[in-house]
Amino acid sequence: MNILAIGDIIGVNGCEFLRKKLPGLKRLKNIDLVIANGENSANGNGITPAGAEHIFKSGVDVITTGNHAFRRREMYQYYDDTPYIIRPANYPNSTTPGRGMTIIDMGKCSVAVMNIMGISYMEPLDCPFKTADELIEKSSEKGVKINILDFHAEATGEKRALGYYLDGRVSCIFGTHTHVQTADEVILPKGTGYITDVGMTGPSESVLGVKPEIIIEKLKNKLPQRFDWAEGECKLDCVLFTVDEKTGYTTEVERMEIK
Repeated sequence: MNILAIGDIIGVNGCEFLRKKLPGLKRLKNIDLVIANGENSANGNGITPAGAEHIFKSGVDVITTGNHAFRRREMYQYYDDTPYIIRPANYPNSTTPGRGMTIIDMGKCSVAVMNIMGISYMEPLDCPFKTADELIEKSSEKGVKINILDFHAEATGEKRALGYYLDGRVSCIFGTHTHVQTADEVILPKGTGYITDVGMTGPSESVLGVKPEIIIEKLKNKLPQRFDWAEGECKLDCVLFTVDEKTGYTTEVERMEIK
């Protein structure tokens, strides 16, 4: 099974570029399932119901999110109503809309897609390691062998540590949040496909999707700035995992940058 993970989609320009490039990529690579992080797809960051629908109609099967998941209040009910958009599972379930895992029936097998957020330099949520254990247990109870995790985290060390902790227990882990694609795609010793960060889908000439002059001003003068997404030519950062349906292990990992 070919599973494509797409890095954080940035604003309207990123959404339009996704729609332009994804259908052809799916045909070219014979892709069975597409997962994309959409938490920055709205201009000004966050995600809206209209933006989520645009991403789904562009060919994405599951949308994951992160620390901007609840930036737009109009999304709260949408998370509850829409099973194929998920938020980090380590937010408190008693007070937070939505779910942290979804299971997709692919016909010949089922696939669990999980979303967890890191806590190093981020919000003090529940422990990612314990949350992962709980999600894997729930998935196993339903007989699912293929488990995919979007780990939305800041610290490289935290991402790699969780990768080794879950090696052989999930099919693949891809990192999101930092918007910079890392060159460390690998199949870990026990069969889990891994990359520290997939990257982003949005304007190439930018600082993590934002106009460079805005970030320079903020860092140089230490004053708050309104972040505006950059414009111009875009790229689509993604990783293709090939997973054995019988074992649930990754057999190939291909990192790509589509322009």
